[in-house]
Amino acid sequence: MTETTESVAFPQNRSCPYAPPTEYEPLLGSGPLSRVTLYDGRSVWAITGHTLARQLLADPRVSSDRENMAFPMTSERFASPTRRRVALIGLDDPEHKTQRRMLIPGFTLKRVAELRPMIQRTVDRLLDELVEQGPPAELVDAFALPVPSMVICDLLGVPYADHDFFEEQSRRILRGATPEESERAGDLLEQYIGGLLDNRIPLAEAGGDGILDELIRRQRKEGDLDRQDMIDMALILLVAGHETTANMISLGVFTLLQHPQQLAELRAEEALMPTAVEELMRFLSIADGMVRVAREDIEVDGGTTIRADDGIVFATSLINRDGDAFAEPNTLDWHRPARHHIGFGYGVHQCLGQNLARAELEIALRSLFARLPGLRLAVPADQVPFKPGDTLQGMLELPVTW
Repeated sequence: MTETTESVAFPQNRSCPYAPPTEYEPLLGSGPLSRVTLYDGRSVWAITGHTLARQLLADPRVSSDRENMAFPMTSERFASPTRRRVALIGLDDPEHKTQRRMLIPGFTLKRVAELRPMIQRTVDRLLDELVEQGPPAELVDAFALPVPSMVICDLLGVPYADHDFFEEQSRRILRGATPEESERAGDLLEQYIGGLLDNRIPLAEAGGDGILDELIRRQRKEGDLDRQDMIDMALILLVAGHETTANMISLGVFTLLQHPQQLAELRAEEALMPTAVEELMRFLSIADGMVRVAREDIEVDGGTTIRADDGIVFATSLINRDGDAFAEPNTLDWHRPARHHIGFGYGVHQCLGQNLARAELEIALRSLFARLPGLRLAVPADQVPFKPGDTLQGMLELPVTW
């Protein structure tokens, strides 16, 4: 394996919201392993090859422990020691496995199948409001964001009436202008969830069926969770549970409107929707830049050694367009087998909520284009604002008409 001689900064902004940054092109000619430079000048390994990415993401020597001070951060806003501890996704086994097992029952295929009618009702209600309001509309605030927000609130047992507050604090955590703004937002959300947990104890004991109720009952019965553990777990579910899917819906709609042939095919054959969701996950790669640190020396094929405490970033947008794994990777193709993408991660940290996300995306996209067959952008595509490269990828706004 070779390293690119050109210093590439990571992450970079995309010039097209659904394509990898053009500045990553030097990485493509250097094999599946390169070096890149983070915002603080630190040089880390960048993984761009699909096979190597899956190999390393499944390797227990590759750590997700963000409290390890050698863990690399891709943005200053995440580097504060008080914000390093992140439940579930920021932990290694056995602590990670313990938390994951507590939460798995809320996200099984069976549980998600039970939630589908509720998701459909939520989508239909929002579409009713859009139709009644009439065009034009801003689709992020009117549809893409409230669909997953309503669903995760129902699943957790969080009052949707508070959505403006927790959506704003989530935005500040992920895209705050300063580290202090992001840290303050995290503190406010922790205080909110702590108060919610305290107030829900009587409901939990009376048989409430939200995930928060399950955590409260477990804590009171087993005693293996403290209050901060519950807050941390609820926080990551609340933030990730609506931010990721909202970005996929908004960017998915934009991408489909820019690919009218593929959209027409999807409208003509609704049975393609499940595979289309997988292909969109591959094509869009909204979580571009998963981060890890090596626990110990790891020798990879070709004789390169990743040393203990070396940082590792996974360039998801390049990995999911690796021509060795996906034929014609820059083409949107509903007929390709794309489920081996890493849009949901891979290994023990593969996204806990992936079954729920698939259901939300299938129902939201199918219903939107069926209900509004004339849906189109209300402004030229190059005037639609999208998110910078140091956060989840998606649309800031999506002005549409029909």
